[in-house]
Amino acid sequence: MKKKLAVLVAGTLAASMLLSGCSSNDASNDYVTVGGYKGIEVDDVEEPAEVTDDDVNNYIEAVRNQYATSEQITDRGVIAGDTVNIDFVGKIDGEAFDKGSAEGYDLQIGSGSFIDGFEDSIIGHTPGETFDWNGKFPDDYSNNPDLAGKDVTFTITVNYINGETQLPELNDEFVQEVSEKSKTVKEYKKEIKKQLTESSTTDYDTQLQDEAWNAVLDKAEVKKYPDGDVEDIENQIKEQYQNAADSYGLAFEDFLAQYYSMSEDDFNKQVKDAAKETVKQRLVAQAIADKEKLTPSKKELNKEYKKLAEQYGYEDVDALKEIASEDTLKNIVITNKVKEFLADNCIQVKSDKKSDSSSSSDSSSSSSK
Repeated sequence: MKKKLAVLVAGTLAASMLLSGCSSNDASNDYVTVGGYKGIEVDDVEEPAEVTDDDVNNYIEAVRNQYATSEQITDRGVIAGDTVNIDFVGKIDGEAFDKGSAEGYDLQIGSGSFIDGFEDSIIGHTPGETFDWNGKFPDDYSNNPDLAGKDVTFTITVNYINGETQLPELNDEFVQEVSEKSKTVKEYKKEIKKQLTESSTTDYDTQLQDEAWNAVLDKAEVKKYPDGDVEDIENQIKEQYQNAADSYGLAFEDFLAQYYSMSEDDFNKQVKDAAKETVKQRLVAQAIADKEKLTPSKKELNKEYKKLAEQYGYEDVDALKEIASEDTLKNIVITNKVKEFLADNCIQVKSDKKSDSSSSSDSSSSSSK
């Protein structure tokens, strides 16, 4: 019934606009034109499934695994397949080298995580022993070419062997350790069910918003870009990558070739495209926000900033503003409001692919959110 009603309403709206010549479904300014954004058609998004007891139990089992412990074996020698906890210091020509040392490192013997011979050298040693192992980095050592082919000495201490993993019992005491809300197992299961349900709903909303947003972006046309906006974003992106190259101690050209397999010319082209797309999204969001009066007040902005700070794990809004400008945060809020508006007003249409796999004969059915 809802599907038929949605089609009827959409059709009536379209006919009304054609007859009146109304352009209320277009948003335009000096920079961008956005046509047909209200009631835009998108592939239907599957409604979130009901959360089952199995879903809840599987989630809780994963939490128990996070709090799993293992006994520490200290009365025998290491054998292949053991997971051992070790300290080690690597030296070349008597000098420790960067990232060649660690404490409390868990290593499975036979995993091949270290250079040849390192793991085998630990076999037979008992917890509490410290010994030196002399080895050599492979000639083609790609993790750090500066170490390739060099002789190395590792001083290794075996702390203990990890024994059988033990899961904590699911009882009220465990619940109070892992939850700030629940006191009993029964309450905890209700909490998790609510949490999973909200997460599933959020995923659905996000997917629908993205579908509508991308469909609108595909139709939008940029007439021109504001002076300097694209260049500013290009410079920001390039600065981030340059900082990354500096942190690796590499020339920028070498950094791009080694980690991204691209030339500087290709990089610059991709950066320009990304910058243009970023500016386009901001322009489209602002045009629709202006047309639909979605631009938030200062009070609304501050409320949304608090949500963003919480969402991204910042202590407060001031901490968030240390890494993002006021304009950037405002644009995020406006874009989110526009996405919600578009999702609320889009028409979901069953795609051909979904229709082919469905037993329903109505391949063109549609529904609103």
